Amino acid sequence: MNKIYPSAEAALAGIVRDGQLLAVGGFGLCGIPEALIAALRDSGVKDLSVVSNNAGVDGFGLGQLLETRQIRKMISSYVGENKEFERQYLAGELELEFTPQGTLAERLRAGGAGIPAFFTRTGVGTLVAEGKETREFDGKTYVMERALLPEVSLGKAWKADRSGNLVFRRTARNFNPAVIMAGRISVVEVEEIVETGSIDPDAVHLPGIYVNRLVLNAKPEKRIEKRTTKQNPKGA
Repeated sequence: MNKIYPSAEAALAGIVRDGQLLAVGGFGLCGIPEALIAALRDSGVKDLSVVSNNAGVDGFGLGQLLETRQIRKMISSYVGENKEFERQYLAGELELEFTPQGTLAERLRAGGAGIPAFFTRTGVGTLVAEGKETREFDGKTYVMERALLPEVSLGKAWKADRSGNLVFRRTARNFNPAVIMAGRISVVEVEEIVETGSIDPDAVHLPGIYVNRLVLNAKPEKRIEKRTTKQNPKGA
């Protein structure tokens, strides 16, 4: 089975449609599938519900889909870097399901592991728990969280072999393994593709069984979300 597609557009062909639940890997701008997000924008699909730790920045990452009004709902942990997101949300144009970061990661992991729901103490007594089942264990209250099962997941890895076995690079690993595992169909953007067997089995971070389609993006832009510099003291 050939998992390699010639372009991001080809990798999304026939699997994305209006109204879907999608998950997108990355943390801020670190480890986001840049080419796949741009291809999703260009596909014109709309009314999407998107699971992602955050919503990119204005004009880049998922911020591109917000500008084109293709996202109807975000399921996120942190969205503070995107002014257009703020504007749409405050204007009632965008739905938001806030989820604590650890809970979001576990909801995705549970989806990939076939676990329909789990209990956590995070969010008990807050807006996060409103409308959700609670239960007491050992004298403490827990809230039930449902697993996330996106119809399509878009992920980013550093290297893959032709069978889809993945290696992530440093902090770009972040949400990507859980996002890729959870998707019914997972499309992964990588910077290098090697022959099957070239990667030491002990070096594989995520096995290819979770990967349906691969696309090569050898030179991603990799924007820095915030650049902070320190001025030298006077006279130094």
